[in-house]
Amino acid sequence: MTATSPGDPFEQDLLPSPPGATAALLRSLLAPMRARVALTTTVLLLQQAAVQVGPLLVAYAIDRAVPAFRDHRYGPLIAVGAGCLLCALLSGGLQMAFVRQTARVSQDVLLDLRGRIFRHAQALSIDFHERYTSGRLISRSTTDVESLRELMEDGLQELVTVVLSFVYISAMLLWLDLGLGAVAVGSFVPLYFLIRLYQRRAGRVFRARSTAIAAVIVKFVETMNGIRPVRAFRREAANDAAFAALNRAHERTNGDSLLEMARYVVGSRLVANTAVAGIVLWGAYRVADGSLELGVLAAAVLYLRRLYDPIDRLGMFLNSYQSAAASLEKIAGLLARTPSVPEPVTPRELPPPRDGFPGREVTFDGVRFAYGTGGEVLPRFDLTLPAGQTVAVVGSTGAGKSTLAKLLARFYDPTEGRVLLDGVDLRDLPTAELRRGVVMVTQEAFLFSGTVADNIAIGRPDASRAEIERAAKVIGAHEFISTLPDGYDTDVRKRGGRISAGQRQLVAFARALLADPAVLILDEATSSLDIPGERAVQRAMSTVLRGRTAVVVAHRLSTVEIADRVLVMADGRVVEDGRPAELVAGAGRFADLHKAWRDSLV
Repeated sequence: MTATSPGDPFEQDLLPSPPGATAALLRSLLAPMRARVALTTTVLLLQQAAVQVGPLLVAYAIDRAVPAFRDHRYGPLIAVGAGCLLCALLSGGLQMAFVRQTARVSQDVLLDLRGRIFRHAQALSIDFHERYTSGRLISRSTTDVESLRELMEDGLQELVTVVLSFVYISAMLLWLDLGLGAVAVGSFVPLYFLIRLYQRRAGRVFRARSTAIAAVIVKFVETMNGIRPVRAFRREAANDAAFAALNRAHERTNGDSLLEMARYVVGSRLVANTAVAGIVLWGAYRVADGSLELGVLAAAVLYLRRLYDPIDRLGMFLNSYQSAAASLEKIAGLLARTPSVPEPVTPRELPPPRDGFPGREVTFDGVRFAYGTGGEVLPRFDLTLPAGQTVAVVGSTGAGKSTLAKLLARFYDPTEGRVLLDGVDLRDLPTAELRRGVVMVTQEAFLFSGTVADNIAIGRPDASRAEIERAAKVIGAHEFISTLPDGYDTDVRKRGGRISAGQRQLVAFARALLADPAVLILDEATSSLDIPGERAVQRAMSTVLRGRTAVVVAHRLSTVEIADRVLVMADGRVVEDGRPAELVAGAGRFADLHKAWRDSLV
């Protein structure tokens, strides 16, 4: 993999989000749930109305019902008691309905979002995954989605409650007494500026915190995936030190977020307590001189406490909001990435195979290629591989062999020029058509958790058990599969850890052969096999590749023996081209490589 530069956004976990992308993502997530969101909002409006009636009932009780009770008129006080009971029942029932609706909406939104991240990550091109680590993708779909869950299930209720409380209570205070209401509403001006200041400062902190936790996850995943070399080269202490540094950075960002929260809470309480004290003193003075009823003052004080009590909870919402906003921005940046190997606008189909043979002609027409973070790997490159020919590509490390294979598999598109399959540009082929025609077996031989049969059938999920076993027999894998505890139904476990590297490679060969491709690419695909295993595979391949086009990238020159033609590459160019016997008999690079390989066997 090409190293990233220090300023590379992939390295810094800062994939830019286009303007408006975050808001557009949120709208698209909520759009299918408009009706449920409207219902949830209506329920909360009714619930808050039931809650805010309470102080009015208190005011009525003090100023009207209690004096009536003293005059032996019990109806007003009974009405107040019934009203309080009804409001409590309505508020509790509506609150329960609101929580249930919110939970359903949030879970559906998060289900949709996780699915989008997973599908989009699979659709992105290989160059993206070679630069953007799996740990960061895991962070996007777990930690960042969890931040959104906390906001939607807890924070949004706090926000809507505070906003509705402000609207209801401001209206009630202004209706009860214009002066008291005006002072209460005016006290929100400093709170508004305090909230704005907190949003700006906390936004930076939470973006840094999201990046810090992603770095912790990346280091953890990388270490666990590479645990064998870690143990083999005694890297535990060094890894522990590096992880501790990342952990401390995450701790610092958490501390910064708590500090910003503390500043906000102290400031908001100072404003709220000052406003309440001032209003109570002024109201008491007015009650004393008879210009304000005691019940109105009592209701105003109750409303003020209800108005200012949620301020701390609003801070918790802002805390969740800033964390979720930073997470949503990162998710939007990820989802805004477009594949560098896109689907064709006007797709074409391959013509029928020529002469009844499955092989296809491959042409590199004026191809140039450079990776996104490095220099040009393939200068001007022209090459034609006739249909049905098996071509071995050899050369030193960095010569461009694997790049040639990746271009043919369309893991990348050329910087210039075209790669053609029977005259059709690979960029014009839909992915499904291309994957049916071209299959690549790599050195990695990755197996998924599941049975041996499932792993062989990945290229053809509809294949019968007989077809799966036939492919395994042709490639020489049937014998070892039969010795497994459950045969073809044996679970290979994570990354195929239940079987050896060579056996995994044989399963990968069987998978490719079952897919029945027109073009088969083997990129160092026999490197994990021992000599007897490699010989067995070569014998099978001689039969299977007959009539197909094959490109065999190899360091081990024993693989070249099955080839009709050998290409020797250096610095991205073909420097020798011919039949294996002709090149061995010559005095060029391949002859030298072949001699060195023979000497190494001795």
